[in-house]
Amino acid sequence: MANVTRIPRPKANFPNEVWSMDFVFDVLLSGRRIKIWPIVDDYTKRCVSIVVSRGISGEDLVRHFDMMPTLPKRLRSDNGPEFQSRALLDWIGSKNGTIEHEFIQPGKPMQNAYIESFNGRLWDECLNENVFVDIDDARAKIGAWLEEYHSVRPHSSLGMKTPEEFERSLETG
Repeated sequence: MANVTRIPRPKANFPNEVWSMDFVFDVLLSGRRIKIWPIVDDYTKRCVSIVVSRGISGEDLVRHFDMMPTLPKRLRSDNGPEFQSRALLDWIGSKNGTIEHEFIQPGKPMQNAYIESFNGRLWDECLNENVFVDIDDARAKIGAWLEEYHSVRPHSSLGMKTPEEFERSLETG
């Protein structure tokens, strides 16, 4: 296992400082399992990305991050095998210190509270409320819920603004 920092870090003070990530699992109508990988900006509470697939490997994480126009200063995750994969650790190493990867302590999900809160809402408001016929249906329904999460639903942690309203207020100062 890689030598990693396992201490809680300070809260994010600006957008793209810390992105938290985790996996959520659900099933299609057929009984096939799907894997959902949300990434949340700890400061803006925006889900910067959500991947819905039948499987997601460490190599898939790297390919996805390589396609993103912006990357954070720090990634925060649990100790799952994809997050400790050689592919992801090598990719982070190739960034010459511009990205850190913080692992929470095993069995301490509240050290990754923002993604845990997001995942709870995802379950309560989307996954538990929908039946997914196939992977495309799951992506469409989760995408529609995410649009509402960003643009309609105010967040108490953002002063009762939506993530979109909060981001606009940062731009206008």
